[in-house]
Amino acid sequence: MQQLVDLLSGIQPKPTTFIDIGLTALLIYGLFSLIRDTRALRLVIGVTLLYGVYVLAQLLGLQLLSQILQAGAVVGLFALVVVFQPELRRALERLGRVGSLGWMLAPGQQGPIERVAAEVARAATGFAQDRHGALIVLERETGLEDFCETGVLMHADLSAELLRTIFMPRSPLHDGAAIVRGDRILAAGVVLPLAESGPGGERFGTRHRAAFGITEETDALVVVVSEETGAIGLVERGHIVRHLDEEQLRVALATLLRLDAALRADLDGRDRATMQWLGRTGHGWTRPGIPRRSRRGGPGATAGAVSGGRTDRT
Repeated sequence: MQQLVDLLSGIQPKPTTFIDIGLTALLIYGLFSLIRDTRALRLVIGVTLLYGVYVLAQLLGLQLLSQILQAGAVVGLFALVVVFQPELRRALERLGRVGSLGWMLAPGQQGPIERVAAEVARAATGFAQDRHGALIVLERETGLEDFCETGVLMHADLSAELLRTIFMPRSPLHDGAAIVRGDRILAAGVVLPLAESGPGGERFGTRHRAAFGITEETDALVVVVSEETGAIGLVERGHIVRHLDEEQLRVALATLLRLDAALRADLDGRDRATMQWLGRTGHGWTRPGIPRRSRRGGPGATAGAVSGGRTDRT
């Protein structure tokens, strides 16, 4: 006990020591915030377990097992770069948002938010009524030019009528996504990355998986309409809220886009404000399979089901 007291008394921390500890804690917190709610979290747990096995093998003198793990670590280092590519890309994008100067480098111009929200909501309602599938991506801070190159460039004024034309069945562009920047449609027929599965492991169709995929890699907002059920969904950061009507979707889009403009330099603040607004309106970013309450406080629709207990397939 006296040795411990002597050891602690001999420690004389410098101011830089506390700064070092604080920055390290922020770095660890940032890394975990990047992989939270993603498939990378399980991979990190697996890598940590392997490292624990390696440390144990070193302590017990298991030379053969230690050499195998050391050899695998060299290959695994390159494999991790490939596996964690979406998370690494997201981290670099966050670093690129240089605080209050981020608005100078933002790719999108602040357009008439209310008109954009109204036009997209009106188009989505028409799709739902006619049971036409649609996938509309609204660009925010992260530029989507790379994805636009996979489709047909348009640079056209946004309108509900043009969106209805793009996603008309048998139209050459209806199978892809439409990307919107400000009040203009950049491209249509765009191919998006597909998520392996929906949140919670629920099975989704290609449109919904594309919506999850693009929102996991970027900060875009996605409006997706199911061709099978006509359900309108709004997706952000891999989370979805479904069964919105025209007014609910319009208000949600307008609010989120305004929050994006007001909190451009504070990513976590935007997430908190989004959650608070959805809580006040009775909605919630839900994971399929987790029940949520309806606006009137009664038992709401389970977020993993659609009308009649079916799952959206498109």
